[in-house]
Amino acid sequence: MRPTRPLLLAFLGVIALGTILLMLPVSSAAPGSAPFSDAVFTASSAVTVTGLTVVDTATYWSGFGEAVLLALIQIGGLGIMTFTALLVMIIGGRLGMRRRQAAQAEQGVLDPGEIKRVVIGVAILSITVEVILAIVLYGRFLAMGEDAGVAAWNAVFQAVSSFNGAGLTLFPDSLASFSGDIILLSTVAIGVVAGGLGVPVWADLTRRRRLRTGRRRWSFHTRLTLLGTGILLVLGFAVITAFEWSNPATLGNLPVGERILNGAFEAVTPRSAGFSTVDYSGMRDETLFFTDFLMLIGGGSVSPAGGIKVTTMLVLALATVASLRGAGDVQFIGRRLPTAAIRQALSVTVIFASAILVGTLALLIASDVGLTPALFEVTSAFTTTGLSTGITSSLPAVGEGILIVLMVVGRLAPQLLGASLVLRETGSTYRYPEERPIVG
Repeated sequence: MRPTRPLLLAFLGVIALGTILLMLPVSSAAPGSAPFSDAVFTASSAVTVTGLTVVDTATYWSGFGEAVLLALIQIGGLGIMTFTALLVMIIGGRLGMRRRQAAQAEQGVLDPGEIKRVVIGVAILSITVEVILAIVLYGRFLAMGEDAGVAAWNAVFQAVSSFNGAGLTLFPDSLASFSGDIILLSTVAIGVVAGGLGVPVWADLTRRRRLRTGRRRWSFHTRLTLLGTGILLVLGFAVITAFEWSNPATLGNLPVGERILNGAFEAVTPRSAGFSTVDYSGMRDETLFFTDFLMLIGGGSVSPAGGIKVTTMLVLALATVASLRGAGDVQFIGRRLPTAAIRQALSVTVIFASAILVGTLALLIASDVGLTPALFEVTSAFTTTGLSTGITSSLPAVGEGILIVLMVVGRLAPQLLGASLVLRETGSTYRYPEERPIVG
């Protein structure tokens, strides 16, 4: 854990600085300063690109306060995408060639010699996509009759928040006012998916590497990420739309076309985005539980998205299928998965599930909320998603503190776990006799 301490301290330092800036009188729309509890919660949510709030972002903060939030989101998003690359560079100097390659595979980044180029590429990628999103959104806001200055600010803020999966908006009801706007919702959804793919995938997609046949050759990680993303989007759309189709509190009263549109959008937001066009407090319990599953998975590696990551989910799924078939190796699309990767995927999943379990119990003890909203809130915080059933602002101070800890730990957990597991991976000079226990 020693190589990660400076990065962890830097991350917490940004939260502290954001808290101080948000407590300045100029940051608040009302006279006076924002309370420490509101400022630290909002700063933590912005830096961890979560999106949970205890106050209304659109009315509580002044223009300066909104600018601070925008800067915190951008710093948090860029920082978390380069965080893993920095870890590999630090760890790579301490590992032998064999373990260095294992570290690269675990973290899902490029060769350590290319780290500097990756860091610059992250900034270029982020700014490029955010500018494109902002231009489209600016035109849409202008078409709605907004003033040019207001439209520009809303477009920039929404573009940055979308690509980084922050879930914060400058509208009181998130994006519910635009539930029938296919252009705006599609633009935001594209930004969320693009940001959730991760740096390694974008580096692979933009690299001019072709086989002799003329076809593009994508890495195993890229193919897994794209496949898993497609599966989760289709599955999420089908399940959420089916569960909420006749629910008058969410999709039930909308025209058929808008039901499909909003069902598709709500399948995208659990990828650690946090935007919503419907009231999650009115969703059925089965929908909330399925959304918990989607939030637990999150997005791609080395992206602003949280969760155990898409590739981790696929590794576990492939290992399960191989076990059911009685196969000795886990193989997929012409590649064999190493046993170490399967162990690490299992470890990350168990740790995440355990943390959510402990966090849910803590929130149930600290507040009087029910099991379903508590589990949803904790999962959303720990996976840095930002979706909520509306209980965040009504939680006691202890409950808010629990969510802050979950957001920070959940933001850094995948990177710290990946580095720790690789550093602890050692060979053994002897092996005990094998004996199989009864399973099941």
